[in-house]
Amino acid sequence: MPKLSPSLKALINAAHSRPGPVPAPRHIESLFHKIEREAIARRVGRPSWLALSTAATMTMNSPDSMLVLYKVASASKPVEEGVAIAEFMREVGLKCIGFNGVPRTINMLNAFRGALPSSVVSSLSTTPTRFPTPSNVDSINNRGRRLWNSIYRPLENKLEAKLADAHPDLPVFIISGEYGALFTDPPRKTGANVGRITTSLVAIACLRAQQGVGPQVLSHVFGLRKAFEDGTWKDEPNVGEEEGLLWLATDEGCTWALEKVDEVVDALGGGQGSTFAPFKAKL
Repeated sequence: MPKLSPSLKALINAAHSRPGPVPAPRHIESLFHKIEREAIARRVGRPSWLALSTAATMTMNSPDSMLVLYKVASASKPVEEGVAIAEFMREVGLKCIGFNGVPRTINMLNAFRGALPSSVVSSLSTTPTRFPTPSNVDSINNRGRRLWNSIYRPLENKLEAKLADAHPDLPVFIISGEYGALFTDPPRKTGANVGRITTSLVAIACLRAQQGVGPQVLSHVFGLRKAFEDGTWKDEPNVGEEEGLLWLATDEGCTWALEKVDEVVDALGGGQGSTFAPFKAKL
């Protein structure tokens, strides 16, 4: 394979392109502790505040901060619980593919695993659970359709048609490939389940942190509320206190969730916004 010229290598790694991950700022631990304390005060369970923080950190491309978040969430916990927390965080990270794309998830999850204690890594599940087969493809499609309808009703059919106008395979990929195969939890006995409400929180966090996609943030805020209207919130694993979950669906709860994501973005972005935001190259 021919080598790249030094000038091309330099351009690929130019500072203005922000080619590497975002380092963890000194105060990020205190921010994660603050989010945890506020969540506990409002009876919001760990899955909710941890999913928000994990998804925002994944979006901002800061693996060092994700490890700090893990240490905050797992502090003083037995090894078994630490493993469960790590499984949950990497499951949230996997779902971030549907909002942030594959590259960030690859880099973030590789770095996350590499920094975890060996006692945790050795206990993580190594069994894939999303492999499509002739016997489960209908189940995948049906799960995707149920989640799609739950989030977007009563406009689910209208939105699907609009996506198909843009490209006929766009709704096919989104509903089957993302909502079915990725955003819903497959039947399994290994790994971690995230659930309906938490998946909506992941969507809100990723899209808010990404910036520039306000209509999608709005859709998933409504989607969070609809989980309570249609009863799908009851399927949430480790659901925690109902009072806290119901509060998350209120104006006050949604405001809190968005503000916590904004605080993570501000901390990791150094006040310059998301790493998804356009940059101004030096001329």
